[in-house]
This record gives sequence, structure tokens and C-alpha cells, in this order.
Amino acid sequence: MKRWKLPLLLLVVLGYLQYSLWYGKNNVYDYQDNVEMLVNLRADNEKLKARNEQMFAEINDLQRGYEAIEERARSHLGMVKPNEYFYRIIIDSDSKKR
Repeated sequence: MKRWKLPLLLLVVLGYLQYSLWYGKNNVYDYQDNVEMLVNLRADNEKLKARNEQMFAEINDLQRGYEAIEERARSHLGMVKPNEYFYRIIIDSDSKKR
């Protein structure tokens, strides 16, 4: 009977470790879910970094030069300089169909 105690104990410990690995807290499935979530978060982070870099570049442009300010005023506000003429061409919807 004494010969079977150690292998039986090792088998029970192995079973407990396997159960913990597959079904316990922080198991293999949780690890795979966390890796997938990490990949998604890193991709989102890269998109946000690119957007932030673009915004910082635009801010620097607006702080350093008047060309960027003038461009934004012309495109967003429709401003024109003195002695300039602004022409707006409106295409009739009936002429598009022909």
C-alpha cells in the first residue's frame, strides 16, 4: 500500500494543476481573450496616435504661420480679401439628369 501513495499524490496534484490551467481563475481561455483584447486596444491606440499627431501638426501650423489661418478662414468661413471676387457656381439638378 505504501508504494501507491506517492504516485497517487502526484496524480491528484497533476489533476488539480490541469483543472486550474483549463478552468480555474486566469485560465487559458481568459489569457486568449486578454491577448485578443490587447491587440484590439493597440490598434485603436495607433489610430488615436495618428489623429493626435495630425492635430498637433495643425495646431503648430496655426501658431506659426498666417497662411494656415488664412486657408481655414477662406475654406470654412468663405472670407475673401479686398479687391477679390467670389464666384459661386450652382449646378441645376435638372441639368445633371440630361
